[in-house]
Amino acid sequence: MECLKDKEGESHNQLPHPEEPHIGTTFLRTCFNGLNALSGVGILSIPYALSQGGWLSLILLFVVAFLCWYTGLLIRRCMDSDPLIKSYPDIGERAFGCKGRALVSIFMYLELYLVAVEFLILEGDNLYKLFPNAGFKLAGLYIGGKTGFVLLTALVILPTTWLRSLGMLAYVSAGGVLASVILVGCVWWVGAVDGVGFHEDGVLLNWGGLPTTLSLFTFCYCGHAVFPTLCNSMKDRSQFSKVLLICFVTSTVTYGSMAVLGYLMYGEYLKSQVTLNLPIRKIGSKLAIYTTLVNPLTKYAVITAPIATAIEETFVFRDSRYLSILVRTVIVISTVVVALTIPFFGYVMAFIGAFLSVTVSMLLPCLCYLRIDKSARSFGLELVFIVGILIIGSFVGIIGTYTSIKQIVKHL
Repeated sequence: MECLKDKEGESHNQLPHPEEPHIGTTFLRTCFNGLNALSGVGILSIPYALSQGGWLSLILLFVVAFLCWYTGLLIRRCMDSDPLIKSYPDIGERAFGCKGRALVSIFMYLELYLVAVEFLILEGDNLYKLFPNAGFKLAGLYIGGKTGFVLLTALVILPTTWLRSLGMLAYVSAGGVLASVILVGCVWWVGAVDGVGFHEDGVLLNWGGLPTTLSLFTFCYCGHAVFPTLCNSMKDRSQFSKVLLICFVTSTVTYGSMAVLGYLMYGEYLKSQVTLNLPIRKIGSKLAIYTTLVNPLTKYAVITAPIATAIEETFVFRDSRYLSILVRTVIVISTVVVALTIPFFGYVMAFIGAFLSVTVSMLLPCLCYLRIDKSARSFGLELVFIVGILIIGSFVGIIGTYTSIKQIVKHL
């Protein structure tokens, strides 16, 4: 069977086996990589998400976090069922054959790819806010505005994508985790010290904005596509459940803090990125924006690593260093093109959350687990809970996707 052959070839160049005691990523480094994958650009839009749904929608943040943590555990259980499983597409194949592998791959890689595109849009927006009149010449052509900053960002990010070891990327990830913490601190400083204050009352509940709120909340926990890669990279895979718990608890505390701070500061006037609300002349605001610029630089490589690995596995010379650099360079170039073509940060994020993140982080883990583990299909509390996740996820996905597409078409 071709799928099995592909899987054997993929495992040949996958991250090190946990049975090898001196090879693999440590527990702490895996935590940094996991936090880096979860604490992404969603932290900038989490205040906007809360403003769309009102104060009571903050409860939904914790619900979404719990559901996504649980589906992360389901992914781990799927991996435990077969030692040949090394990636998310392998789980899809184990559950539904070659068609399952193709379906999981399409959703997973498209989600990761669009998140990488969001990183570039984010960089362009915030750099342009800082330096609206900046520009440079390239081959005799003047390039300015957001376009120039997106291109400059891509050049800076490119070398980090050439690192194939997640152990090496952990050092980069540690910087991303630190940047998220600093960002929350800066926003608090702007509100408490720089004079903005925390005076906005907000609304208790806004039913009309809940689809957008749920879509953005789900986007914040869209790290599932990376989880199998992180798990397989560990020295001791049995510790991965603890890694998930630490990552989800820490990320939720960070997201919740940022949501409350931003909503108290700007209420109904929040923009899709909280940094775009901050007064530019304040030191705290500038530090927040600079920190925001660091975040994508540290996360881009981790997010695009599974895409690059999957492409490299299709070549005969899959272990070639030059092939790896070429593939990863092409990925960066293509994301630049998309970012310049579709520069709608907030609406693209809502679409990713509703259509792709819900599918990858909620629906697929449940469906694959039920298919792989026959005992899970027996009527009981676990089955009822999983079916509940499927119903909730489907509802959020359909309503959220419709709402986000409607907004994009309206603004086009």
